[in-house]
Amino acid sequence: MGNIRQRIAELNQELIDLRRDFHMHPELGFQEHRTAAVVETYLNNLGIHAERVSKTGVVGLLKGTKPGPVLMLRADMDALPLAEENDLPYRSKSTGISHACGHDAHMAMLLVAARILSEHREALAGTIKFVFQPDEEVAGAIRMIEDGILENPRVDAAVGMHIWSPLESGKISITPGAVMAGLDVFKITIHGKGGHTGSPESAVDPILAAANLIQTVQLIQTREISHLKSTIIMFGKISGGTKSNIIPEKVELEGSIRFLYEGGPDSVERPIERFRRVVQGVCETHQCTCDIDIHTENIPLVNDDGMVRLAKSTAKKVFHGEAIVQGSYLASEDFSFYSSRVPAVFMFLGTGNASKRTNLPHHNSCFNIDEDTLRFGVEMYIRIAMDYFTSVDQRST
Repeated sequence: MGNIRQRIAELNQELIDLRRDFHMHPELGFQEHRTAAVVETYLNNLGIHAERVSKTGVVGLLKGTKPGPVLMLRADMDALPLAEENDLPYRSKSTGISHACGHDAHMAMLLVAARILSEHREALAGTIKFVFQPDEEVAGAIRMIEDGILENPRVDAAVGMHIWSPLESGKISITPGAVMAGLDVFKITIHGKGGHTGSPESAVDPILAAANLIQTVQLIQTREISHLKSTIIMFGKISGGTKSNIIPEKVELEGSIRFLYEGGPDSVERPIERFRRVVQGVCETHQCTCDIDIHTENIPLVNDDGMVRLAKSTAKKVFHGEAIVQGSYLASEDFSFYSSRVPAVFMFLGTGNASKRTNLPHHNSCFNIDEDTLRFGVEMYIRIAMDYFTSVDQRST
């Protein structure tokens, strides 16, 4: 394929321009109309047949000159409902919306990788399916799967990558097993009996029950589930009452349960079952009743051992040995729905650089990335595709 690194260097300004263009024009999940048009036009101009999927998603097929398996390379497209506070020439132009998670970088890296791979389609022993997914923040992967993204042609393996500010620039994290958490979100409504704060004995206080509940559920993660099986129960919202001297009829609480182990809520740890038991028990103790609504937003993201070995082998061609690390994170990612269906690997590309202020947390209003890391992502996409086809071809012979 010639000098891949030199070709990436030639396209570096285009890579940065693409990222900044996406950054200036962020769009929320399933509203990525402009974004999808830019992606679709770019792919079609490369001679890669592209079409819309799942409303604002885009898929492009690059067929090699030799038959072989289908590899899916995926980038997410959506931004966050968060106003950007960076003072940058390419800051968001959309009021109250910004790319504060790095999806702008993901799209730019995959597009430039598609360009270089398309220039060498004669070396491809298989098909690459470039998937640009909408609404990752709210599990848009499920919508794409339901719409057939893993079929026609059937996907044999998948690769994903995320820019990662907690990881130092110039490093990449590739880890077997569970690497990102499953996520269930809950809403609890505690029903009591309203009354006067001067005569609490004539009422049933849901606020006291709520306070006890917030404390008591913590025993699940500290006393019932092994500390080696990461589980986090967090409350993010509580509301109830109208006036300081009125005991309200009800209190509402909302939050999330995250777990970093295979099987998630259906595993032997049974976090959701335990959560329901404790909530109901506390409410009963306080003579309250409760409604509990829990739904799964993401399942744990589990990397395939074989794909991890391939990715680490590829990474040795791109990074020096000390830059290839391992790590797991309790954030969640809906790439997990792909990895639960086909062999897959999800990698984290470090972009944390204190001198450039690119080490701020994801979803921060001043989040930004170290653009010098983009070239590494492009090279990883290109090389892992070539290595995948080579490894499959060797196994078949």
